Amino acid sequence: MEIYKTASQLRSALESGEVSSEEWVKQLIQRIESLDGEINSHLGLDKESALGQAKAADQRRANGESLGALDGIPISLKNNMAIKGQKLTCGSHILENFESPYDATVVEKLKAAGAVIFGRLNMDEFAMGSSNETSYFGTTRNPWNLERTPGGSSGGSAAAVAAGFCPVSLGSDTGGSIRQPASFCGVYGLKPTYGRISRYGLVAFASSLDQIGPLAREVDDLADVLTAVSGLDPKDSSSYPETVTGGSSELNGEVKPVIGVPKEFFEYPMDEEVLSSVKAAIAYYEKQGCEVREISLPNSHLSVSAYYVIATAEASSNLARFDGIRYTHRSKDAKDLMEVYFKSRGEGFGEEVKRRIILGTFALSSGYHDAYYLKAQKVRTLIREDFSKNFEDGVDLILTPTAPTTAFKIDESIQDPLTMYLNDIFTIPANLAGLPGLSVPCGASSENLPIGFQLIAPHFKEMSLLQAAKLYENGNEAHLVRPPLGN
Repeated sequence: MEIYKTASQLRSALESGEVSSEEWVKQLIQRIESLDGEINSHLGLDKESALGQAKAADQRRANGESLGALDGIPISLKNNMAIKGQKLTCGSHILENFESPYDATVVEKLKAAGAVIFGRLNMDEFAMGSSNETSYFGTTRNPWNLERTPGGSSGGSAAAVAAGFCPVSLGSDTGGSIRQPASFCGVYGLKPTYGRISRYGLVAFASSLDQIGPLAREVDDLADVLTAVSGLDPKDSSSYPETVTGGSSELNGEVKPVIGVPKEFFEYPMDEEVLSSVKAAIAYYEKQGCEVREISLPNSHLSVSAYYVIATAEASSNLARFDGIRYTHRSKDAKDLMEVYFKSRGEGFGEEVKRRIILGTFALSSGYHDAYYLKAQKVRTLIREDFSKNFEDGVDLILTPTAPTTAFKIDESIQDPLTMYLNDIFTIPANLAGLPGLSVPCGASSENLPIGFQLIAPHFKEMSLLQAAKLYENGNEAHLVRPPLGN
């Protein structure tokens, strides 16, 4: 049985009777139990619930009542999305024993589409990290090389898809946390437009930047999941009313987008093999008849600085609720109310989370708000205007590297926050501008580590991204290569 079936391939197998959803889920459970001890991509796996959902999907299909493209398809979720009755830890000690009393909107929509809600995936603590090394529950390892990071913060989501533990997963992306691990693990990763997918039930890191999105081994699966989970949600005031329709059926038309290549992104130091693979992708699009233009995003070099003011300030505010009083870890050594606050947060949060809370609190403090937070928001506007100008001038999509390197070694950068932060230099601008971005597998290094390139589109033009990625997928095989794991 080919364990690396994509969701669309699995759907065909379910429809033909080649396999049942229950049989497939059993195969995935067996694979996870066999291989995930080394990778550590999962923080939870409710086998009984998953098998029950799969049986229900098989029964619907037998009765001619299939719910559509995702019915019976296992989908795993990053552990910062609420699933009723299951642990919602965000990779943190402070939420180690918290069980969610409700479903996130994306979970409700996936259940309505018949998807089998499967694994709970490891992540950097509160989505703060680029290597999946800050998780309280241990580092996730890259299936391509167990000495390498899978990227972060959605490292568990990318590693699980790459390792064949699920055909599709959901992650969240605040500054590149879907796209960078997708590049490191050789899978596709889509960050939709801010507001395209409801954030209700997603534990907030930075509320003006966070966005949920899918990771998969082929473009069609991204389109089908996006169609299922997008749309207006009264519980999220930032959600956009228009739903994506059509799914993978919308990807087959002929497209020849005008592609902008920002010169600033290619002036930044990066691995020669990354540069070579990305240039080869650009050349491929030119051969397909796409116009490629050199463009300028002159304020992009300010993106990391602006991001780490805005994101940490919002994190400082959002994480104030985890105080040892209600549903979090409470210190056993506290002698009074103030010690409950101080000691519970001191014990419950990891070093990276503490660092960002302190940075954000400083940026919002009296006398510094205008100098830091307000100025960063002004820079954010300049970055957004740079993108808008190029799109208004006729550019359909922007192509960049996803990350400046391939997957780096575990423990290589964790003690150097600045180096770690700079790993997101190509992905952060899309978050600051609220634009959709997609990482596409485009090759491998001499050490057999995946490489990806990034496509960025105007607001709410996700289907344009996916159509362009499909054009690349049709003529290339990087997405078909699998890591050297068990069969």
